[in-house]
Amino acid sequence: MPTGRSGASPPAAAALRISSAGGRGLLITTILASGMVFLDSTVANVATRRIGIQFHATFTQLQWVLNGYALALASLILLGGSLGDRFGRRRVFVVGVCWFSLASLGCALAPTVHLLIAARVVQGVGGALLTPGSLALIQASFAAEDRGRAVGRWSGLTGLASASGPLLGGYLVQHVSWRWAFAINVPLGVLVVLLAMKWVPESRGHQTGALDLNGTVLGASALIGLTYGTTAAGGTGWGAVSTTSTVSGVLLLIVFVAVEARSRHPLVPPRLFMDRTFTGANLMTFTTYGSLGAVLFLFVLELQIVAGYGPLAAGVATLPITVLMLLFSGQAGALATRIGPRWPMTVGPILAAAGIALTARIDESHHYYPVDVLPAMVLFGAGMTCLVAPLTATVMAAVPADDVGVGSGINNAVARSAALLAVAVLPPLAGLTGDAYEQAAVMVHGYRITVAICVAILLIGAGVVTLTVRSPLVPAADR
Repeated sequence: MPTGRSGASPPAAAALRISSAGGRGLLITTILASGMVFLDSTVANVATRRIGIQFHATFTQLQWVLNGYALALASLILLGGSLGDRFGRRRVFVVGVCWFSLASLGCALAPTVHLLIAARVVQGVGGALLTPGSLALIQASFAAEDRGRAVGRWSGLTGLASASGPLLGGYLVQHVSWRWAFAINVPLGVLVVLLAMKWVPESRGHQTGALDLNGTVLGASALIGLTYGTTAAGGTGWGAVSTTSTVSGVLLLIVFVAVEARSRHPLVPPRLFMDRTFTGANLMTFTTYGSLGAVLFLFVLELQIVAGYGPLAAGVATLPITVLMLLFSGQAGALATRIGPRWPMTVGPILAAAGIALTARIDESHHYYPVDVLPAMVLFGAGMTCLVAPLTATVMAAVPADDVGVGSGINNAVARSAALLAVAVLPPLAGLTGDAYEQAAVMVHGYRITVAICVAILLIGAGVVTLTVRSPLVPAADR
């Protein structure tokens, strides 16, 4: 067993204190790892324009630069959490960090857009092993009385890492190279592995029974079919390949639901969806993060193609969203605790929809940041701040104590799948195909259609909340 600063083995699971060297080492490790993932997400959005120029990429290929990563992550994140619980959370976490870092190097060295997409898929597999581990390690390793403060510090400092992403990522893309924006993960990954081996204690769950490999394969295959079919349709129209792929994805999704209903150890337990609040919160997650994923992907391109922003300015343009969430999510969570989550989760999507609607004004003549962009970002950020913390609390309270890990994993997978499918489906519906997105008029028109669709989806999400979410929230254990 690796030793700590004193030469002794790391503390046993559930024994670390937040004031100890081991506790601080664990927090730093998980924060740096999560920061790598947040930075990568920011870089991918900011870098798409430069990648498209260097590789003469079509819009469909740019979609796959994002969706290749998101597809692998969304498909395998629940399996990644299960592997950590069964075979050791630190072990799987370290494997995920190494995998992610090596794949990032592959992204940085990719000589063609096709190899870049392949490296992004491999990177997503590493992310699926890495992402579930951060909070699981904190939950398993800290003493009960310190877990809340540890999670709070992780959330706050991870938020700072996320806020710095547009600055660092945009700077690297604009002044160095988009390749270095991926390569920076390599030294960060080495540092995280060294810290994990020194400070992070190993822990395991108490799961019994076989892994749900059938559910994993079916779920991943359904997402692959849906994503490939809808993305291909955007590039070449609804031909035999795109139609067959999409229909196959739908059928596999139906089979996945049937198999999970009969499995003794399902990856996604159907009984959780018998709870109206859990189902409603996840439906809202789907509408919210689907809209967020599609709009931010196109918004950064819109600023660069139409408004003439550089990568750094385009990345920093969305910074108010992250800053507002960082500063006020705690207060939003406290308010939801006092008055119940229904109102914050209803008002939040409405404010976000209003902010997104304001961005539709941006074109060649209306792109002055303080007047045309900042108000929209503030309104959008206020909406996300209102809903994210209450949404997380609602999901966690809606499941029994033994299922909080599964419930969190499902919600995370829903959010990522929503963004994945939205980026695949909505741009083609808006007419953004081939290389036509390079034309400012086409980009403006397509972006405005996407905005209209996302505003409608967010308002539907607000309506779902009013019909499904209890207020005040009653934890599952008290019902």
